Amino acid sequence: MELSAIQKALQEADIDGWLFYDFHNRDAIAARVLNMDTSRFASRRWFYFIPEKGEPKKLVHRIEPWRCDHLPGEKYVYLSWEEQHALLKQILGKASKVAMQYSPNNAIPYVSLVDAGTVELIRSFGVTIVSSADLVGQFEAHLSMEDWKSHQEAGAVMQMVKDETFKEIGRRIKQGQNPTEVEIQAFMHKLMRENEMFWEDGPIVAINEHAADPHFEPTEENSFRMKEGDLVLLDLWAKKNRPGSIYYDITWMGYIGTTVPQQVEEIFQIARAARQAGLDLVRERFAGDITVYGWQVDDATRQVIVDAGYGEYFTHRTGHNIGEEVHGNGVNIDNLETKDERKILRGTCFSIEPGIYLAHEKLGFRTEIDVFVTDEGQVEVTGPMQEKVIPIMTIV
Repeated sequence: MELSAIQKALQEADIDGWLFYDFHNRDAIAARVLNMDTSRFASRRWFYFIPEKGEPKKLVHRIEPWRCDHLPGEKYVYLSWEEQHALLKQILGKASKVAMQYSPNNAIPYVSLVDAGTVELIRSFGVTIVSSADLVGQFEAHLSMEDWKSHQEAGAVMQMVKDETFKEIGRRIKQGQNPTEVEIQAFMHKLMRENEMFWEDGPIVAINEHAADPHFEPTEENSFRMKEGDLVLLDLWAKKNRPGSIYYDITWMGYIGTTVPQQVEEIFQIARAARQAGLDLVRERFAGDITVYGWQVDDATRQVIVDAGYGEYFTHRTGHNIGEEVHGNGVNIDNLETKDERKILRGTCFSIEPGIYLAHEKLGFRTEIDVFVTDEGQVEVTGPMQEKVIPIMTIV
């Protein structure tokens, strides 16, 4: 835990303190920021209060008095609920504005973790609760250079998997095998395992109208067989199979043929231009040392697709934070599903992935890159960016 850095951030934000609370290991953010041992069952509520100045305070139950022993600060122990309330009020002291894992109107569900009853309890002490969202971005979603290195390592593997997969599709088509989507997914799984990658689900292998479903999951029952003339979408994400590794997440498009039809390429180029508009805004703002918010990058990206007449077919946010989870707890690139008013911070990684989904035409498009902002404010894209749809039959 970076106590001095957290207190400095609280002072800069004019917040009196950050109150952590958990029950049954529900708050993964608290666990990571405070380095809590979640391997042990947490059967009683605990609180940890970091004031903007001075010594932190911890409140634990008599049955689990060890719960926060690894953290600095004075320990308070309660038994009854009345004692818990009284001690919690005492711990907060004169604090009038406190950050918690709370989001007004549940605008940012990633940090909306404290239950309504606990919010009511803290408010009953005369304390105003504000969202810890930006603090979470700074202290939970921040990546070190070592983290970024693991992200780059994962990227090198996943770019290779993508390249080999397009080649494999072409090889099988030439051999008259006409593989299914789930068979190609199995090929990708094998390559990922051989390269010591970890993932929980996916990747997405989708052709034609399946590519128009942003979260299509190929199975033995729903998979199509591939043939010449099919549009192919590959969305793949994984991290190195070791503790603390950071995910890599990309989407690339291919066409089973020697040339890509004009309509297919033209629509992909709209998505590519939208992706570039979002990236350009991030680069411009950091180059000028100007604050940029997640919702603003979504707007810049989405506007390109709207102007091209496909706005109604871009049906998800532009991107998400990336960390030890593929969908991390930092700022998302979103002004559709939520208005993400969090700042894009140095040391964070996120995707930019606009899509155009035309189910009525049996076509779907997405292009995805991973963007990392260094502590010095340099905006880096990890790995190559797709510029044109790949004619798969030319790369065998």
